[in-house]
Amino acid sequence: MKILHLDSNHATLIEQLNAAGFENHEDYTSTKLEIEKKIHNYDGIIIRSRFSIDKLFLEQASRLKFIGRVGAGLENIDCKFAYSRGIELIAAPEGNRNAVGEHSLGLLLSLFNKLNKADKEIRKGKWMREGNRGIELDGKTIGLIGYGNMGKAFAKKLRGFDLTVLCYDIKPNVGDENCKQVSLENLKQNADVLSLHTPQTEDTMHMINANFINSFSKKFWLINTARGASVVTKDLVKALKVGKILGAGLDVLEYEKSSFENLFSNNKIPEAFQYLISADNVILSPHVAGWTIESKERLAKIMVDKIKKRFL
Repeated sequence: MKILHLDSNHATLIEQLNAAGFENHEDYTSTKLEIEKKIHNYDGIIIRSRFSIDKLFLEQASRLKFIGRVGAGLENIDCKFAYSRGIELIAAPEGNRNAVGEHSLGLLLSLFNKLNKADKEIRKGKWMREGNRGIELDGKTIGLIGYGNMGKAFAKKLRGFDLTVLCYDIKPNVGDENCKQVSLENLKQNADVLSLHTPQTEDTMHMINANFINSFSKKFWLINTARGASVVTKDLVKALKVGKILGAGLDVLEYEKSSFENLFSNNKIPEAFQYLISADNVILSPHVAGWTIESKERLAKIMVDKIKKRFL
């Protein structure tokens, strides 16, 4: 089987596939149109998020048996059309779930203890102890929307704290010893913190909007390590300004390109984003929650194992 690698990954991915007898080709620079002209020669594609795999692309891939996504989400692939052509879709959410769980916890603790604000002030020679008095996680209720690989990993990280973890998920019976599954209304009534762990779907696009935010009983903190398009940024900013949302830790942004590799397609910075970058109660990171040294290797190994299991 011939596999075309469209994004660079950990070296062990190609090394182990070579050892297993697969023929591996790499092309990290050609345009999508150039790839389309040769994709009929390949049985498999391995990609992160370089470009979308749409119907037109798949129609040229007459030999294609699988698409391997080195990551969790499959939103950049026309899954329905791929399945109709008998193409298997292989993702590896197990590979970076621990990293996402740790990053989510890091964002939350940093917000509660005002670490980014304190750090910036000290660098300017300001020693503001009272203004940087933090709050503790103990006694709080953490609400998770989405309780798959990422949500479960975050809940596991929270076990050392004396708090309550609730989750809402469209799938039934996903709760476990780390988290109680409840209705969305129950979560909105009780959550002090809302953390998103959902894929990008029609249902989750722009899910966190003004109506959704205002339907929470309490003021709350928002953590998003899922997909930027789930949050309407201008509505988030309004909620931050009036104090309905007490602070936000955002690893993903509405403005990201679909490749996740760049932020803005031009130099025009939206007004809502200008507020986020100046706010002391907002922490931003560049879609790196699952982007650790360990997860890079783990993702590669999991992808190899899944391909070998299906095609050897």
